[in-house]
Amino acid sequence: MYLVLDLETTGTEVGYHEIIQIGAVLLDQNFNEISTFFSNVCPIYENRFSKEAQKVHYLSFLDLKNSPAIYELIPEFENWIIKSLKLKTKKDLKQLILAGQSVYFDIIFLQYAYKQNQLPYPFSHKILDLKILAFYYFTILQNNSIEVPKSLSLDSIANFFNLKRTSKVHNALEDAILTAKCISIILNNSKQFKIIKE
Repeated sequence: MYLVLDLETTGTEVGYHEIIQIGAVLLDQNFNEISTFFSNVCPIYENRFSKEAQKVHYLSFLDLKNSPAIYELIPEFENWIIKSLKLKTKKDLKQLILAGQSVYFDIIFLQYAYKQNQLPYPFSHKILDLKILAFYYFTILQNNSIEVPKSLSLDSIANFFNLKRTSKVHNALEDAILTAKCISIILNNSKQFKIIKE
């Protein structure tokens, strides 16, 4: 099972900037969507929004002040996974592979949020990064004289598969869904590849 994760944050510095939006998609072993999760998150610090981050998500403290705090949202997030996958206990969350676009960035923010709120981090260290996956996939296509994107941004990868976001403003759920669709297409298409022994 795969948990495709996307976060919006107030900036890029873990420990200073905060998570302000969580979007996630659960995929089964065949990369079919099972369920989605979305929530805004109320940050602690009103004055820690970087200009660069706000240009991406256009969110301000005023937009988020009535949203749940991260310590309230984490149990809800875990319960959504457990219920959606019909897992027996919280320990079964270790079975999930965490996936995303440059997913390590999201993971370190999530890990810090758990640590900051003195909550045990329940996920494994097994990850699937779309950016790396796309690099190998496009390399194979390029070696077969197929034109591929020059960029490995989510927009470029999605556009290659005729997928587009509905707005220029980044939204964690939309990005998680786009990422999940790209991963699904690449891994299902990879079944066509054959190894030729010379």
